[in-house]
Amino acid sequence: MYEGSALPLALLASAGGLGAIVGSFLGATLERLPAGRSVVSGRSACDSCGKALGVTELVPLVSWLAQRGRCRACDAPIGWWQFAAELGAALVGVGAVVLASPGAVLAAMVFGWQLLLLALLDARHLWLPRVLTGLLAATGLALAAARSFAASDPLPLAMALLGGALGFGLLWLVAQGYRRTRGREGMGGGDPPLLGAIGLWLGPQGVIHTILGGSLVGLVAVLALLLAGRKLSGDSVLPLGTCLALAAWPLFLWGGGV
Repeated sequence: MYEGSALPLALLASAGGLGAIVGSFLGATLERLPAGRSVVSGRSACDSCGKALGVTELVPLVSWLAQRGRCRACDAPIGWWQFAAELGAALVGVGAVVLASPGAVLAAMVFGWQLLLLALLDARHLWLPRVLTGLLAATGLALAAARSFAASDPLPLAMALLGGALGFGLLWLVAQGYRRTRGREGMGGGDPPLLGAIGLWLGPQGVIHTILGGSLVGLVAVLALLLAGRKLSGDSVLPLGTCLALAAWPLFLWGGGV
């Protein structure tokens, strides 16, 4: 965390601008990946009419607001998911600069942006792609290995591996126990790998805190749904991955990971 005088406005604006650009890519991934489309090739186009988007229609945040969330050609709604991805990623960029220690800013951005995409995918599609949780795990392992190498100390890497094993193992055991006692699935198959990947970033103590924080986020979400008049039952589905992701990033800002 930066101390002393206020951060330069240009630095905050740059971090937010970079985040919004990343968020534009995350929003496209959110639309394309579940449909089996490439996320790295092909021009951006309206999903309703297929019109290729021009430069002025691709400015993060600004274009969505200027067009009031609609396509200029066919007036079809673009949807708020794209705007949420861009705004969320911009906030991650600014939050990392303001709240993370100077040596962990880039790592906080990378961790936050990956968690944001996974949180949105789970919230919208109840889906946590293994390729993305695998990438989250790989970057967490790489960070721990780099810290161990820089400090000539195997402890950061060892704690990351322990956190990964604990995170995956805990949720896997819970899922197996639920299936055996209730005779049906009670947890998505992507949740244990996600918590395992988070454990590689946060270590074993971070795994426990993530579970507690994710549970609190889930309770708040349930309360909000009830206050909004939604009827919930034992079969209602809550995106656990979203709750875990929302809890994990602040923990990294607070403790800096393993």
